[in-house]
Amino acid sequence: IDPGKEAAISIVYFGDGAASTVDFHSACNFAATLKTPMIFFCRNNGYAISTPVEDQYAGDGIISRAPGYGMAGIRVDGNDLFAVHAAVAKARELALESSAPVMIEAMTYRQGHHSTSDDSSRYRDTDEVQTATDVSDPLVRLSRFLKHFGWIDDNAAASIEDEERIDVLRAMEAAETRPDPKLDTMFQDVYHEKPPHLIRQEEELKRHMKKYNNPHQ
Repeated sequence: IDPGKEAAISIVYFGDGAASTVDFHSACNFAATLKTPMIFFCRNNGYAISTPVEDQYAGDGIISRAPGYGMAGIRVDGNDLFAVHAAVAKARELALESSAPVMIEAMTYRQGHHSTSDDSSRYRDTDEVQTATDVSDPLVRLSRFLKHFGWIDDNAAASIEDEERIDVLRAMEAAETRPDPKLDTMFQDVYHEKPPHLIRQEEELKRHMKKYNNPHQ
């Protein structure tokens, strides 16, 4: 490591549902055996789309799997901004010191629907969602903390929200004016050298589009 530069590590974010897939196991095993300095950050929000955690695992959450991979693990209140920051900072430090992966499980709650096609009221009580909103919403907790010390007031908070809303809308408008990406980009930035199976798929797609006179390039 160059002492003149800040050392960098990788971090991957996933939910409790993804932790039930074979890709999760493979990634953890490879990272642990290859001594990869990185962080596996699990956002355990209680549901994998409509499947509650009670139907996903019988053990103590996701973090209990870390020792099985020979990996250090940290469980943290995912709704506490400062606790999450401290946990990630410590995990980064440990990953660099040991040249090994570290797992973090942030315990949180998904207040909204999984997607625009999801109606979470079909599989969970609305009172459950409201309780989480009232008690553990991270933005509400942070707002109360800042107001308690007099670092922000209602007017300042409203002004920040308005500014951010406008910035988001402007960013969306700017993104919508950008041209469509080139077709070639669909097959790039995965491998250093494009493997034969991707070359074959790219050629097949181009032949298909030419056959049906699709102008997209």
